[in-house]
Amino acid sequence: MKRKNILTLTAATFAMIGAGTIFFNAMAETALAARAGQWETAPTRYQVSASPTAVLPDFEEMDQKVNYHVSMNKLNTGTPTDMDLTMEEAAEIGAQYLKDFFDLDMEGAYVYMMYNPGTVTFPQPFWSGVVLYEKEQTPESTKWGYMVDAMTGELFNVTHDRHLDATPSLGLDSALEKNYDIYAEMAEEIAVEHKLLSGSVDRVEYNCQGYSGNDPTIAVDVIGENGESINMSFSRYDQKFLGLGTDTSRRISESALENILENISEGDGDVISGIYQKIVE
Repeated sequence: MKRKNILTLTAATFAMIGAGTIFFNAMAETALAARAGQWETAPTRYQVSASPTAVLPDFEEMDQKVNYHVSMNKLNTGTPTDMDLTMEEAAEIGAQYLKDFFDLDMEGAYVYMMYNPGTVTFPQPFWSGVVLYEKEQTPESTKWGYMVDAMTGELFNVTHDRHLDATPSLGLDSALEKNYDIYAEMAEEIAVEHKLLSGSVDRVEYNCQGYSGNDPTIAVDVIGENGESINMSFSRYDQKFLGLGTDTSRRISESALENILENISEGDGDVISGIYQKIVE
């Protein structure tokens, strides 16, 4: 039974940091944030400010204000501390990231924020935001999202989710496992343009395929010469860039999950497996 529990947890770990895309990680953390009153949260902060590849906001670019609506998500249960950014500050930083990566014009947008003091799988306080251009969110809504460090504004991930006016196949494209050059080239360009690595790009590796809504996706990992890894996702339908997870985000998740594996007991496996199943559902 213990071996079975460890295998189950290991599968969950791979889904979140190995075979999974940034979209799964973002949805998982959002799910944990929404259930903050039910699941245990992490008691300590993971220090990331000294990261050589930290993606930090350009405060000089944040002087130009645009008209958008910011409010707390109705599912929010966390309360920021005096050390943390305010909701408005975090939203402004997130808007800058969305402008940088997606050239998003925030004029008239609705921004729904959530604060989380940290979760079992991501023990670092963070703000997350969902941006859309309609007041009520539906499954077909086009939206953008982000997670940032609650204290420093360092970027953890940015995402873009949309509903296609088409019905592409969501199944696995086995040919892409060996020939994903077009996505590798785009990913490398993004990594270089936004200075996501401390050095040059060493290689780009195939990660996995999946889908978001009715949009088929592919994820690749951009590996730097110094060992950093940036996970990026693109649409297999039209090759549109859909988001990324930073090296800092990866390191936080990996460290937390390694700690869980090291301290697992026979009973813990069932508990963590249950949490994972709740997230997936």
